[in-house]
Amino acid sequence: MSEMVARLEGFWAMPMAQSLASAAVVVVLGFVLAKLVNRRLRVGGLKSQTRLLVRRFLTTVILAITGVWALSLAGVDMAVLLGTAGFVTVAVGFAAQTSVSNLISGVFLMTEQPFKIGDAIEVDGTRGEVIVIDLMSVKLRTFDNLLVRIPNEMMLKAKLTNITHFEIRRYDLSVGVAYKEDLARVREIMLEVADNNPLCLQEPAPLILFLGFGDSAVNYQFSVWVKRESYLALRNSIAEELKSAFDAAGVEIPFPHRTIYTGSRTTPLPVRVLDRPEDPR
Repeated sequence: MSEMVARLEGFWAMPMAQSLASAAVVVVLGFVLAKLVNRRLRVGGLKSQTRLLVRRFLTTVILAITGVWALSLAGVDMAVLLGTAGFVTVAVGFAAQTSVSNLISGVFLMTEQPFKIGDAIEVDGTRGEVIVIDLMSVKLRTFDNLLVRIPNEMMLKAKLTNITHFEIRRYDLSVGVAYKEDLARVREIMLEVADNNPLCLQEPAPLILFLGFGDSAVNYQFSVWVKRESYLALRNSIAEELKSAFDAAGVEIPFPHRTIYTGSRTTPLPVRVLDRPEDPR
C-alpha cells in the first residue's frame, strides 16, 4: 500500500502530471461557465430566437477558449497547433462553403428579424409555423404537421411572407351577381353582412371593389378586415352569411353555361350544356 502511495506521489511530482491536472481543471471550469451562461440567458430580456443564437455562440466561444487554454497548460506547442489549424481551416473552408454561407445568412436573419418563433410564414410556397431558428437553418412545422428544414441561405434569398406579423388581416372574397340585379342593392347587402358579422372590423372599413363585367356575371371583390387570430373563423362564416343574405333577397349568383347547336343547318336544335346542375327554383 505504501509503495502505491509513493508511486502516486512520485507521479504527482512530475511536471507533466501537474500540467494535465491543470488542463482538466480548466476544461471543467469551461463547461461549468458555459452552463451558467446558458442558464442565465434562458431567462434574459432578449427575444427567444436571439437568446437561442447568443447562447449557442457564447457556448462555442467559451469552450473554444478553455480548450486552447487547456492544451497550452498540457504542454502542447500552440504555434505548431495553430499552424496546423490554419491549413485545416483552409481545407475545411473550401469543403464547407455552403455551411459558411448558411452561417453568415443566419447572422443576417438574426439582425434583420423578419420573423420570430411562433410566426406563420410562407417560403417559396411552403407554409408553416416557425419552431426553430438556428445558425444554419430554420425549421417549420407545416399546417398538416410535417417538419420542413430550410437552410438560412435559401431563407435569405427566397421570397418570404410573414402571415402573422401584423395584428389584423384582410380577407378578399370574389363575388359575382347576375346582370339583372340592382347593383346598388347588392352593395347594401354585402355591407349589411359585414356589419352583422362580429368578427369583421369596422376600422378599417369593409371594401367593395368592382372588378369588371364577366361572361355571365358582374364581378366584385368583397374585402373585410379581421383580427389575426379570427381569420379562419371569418373566412368560413362570411361566405355562408353572404350566400344566405343573397338567397333571402332573391339575388342570383350566376354560373357559366354554353349553348351547342346540333342537327341540320336549316333546323338547328339548341342544346344547353351546363357546367353544373340548374337551380330547381
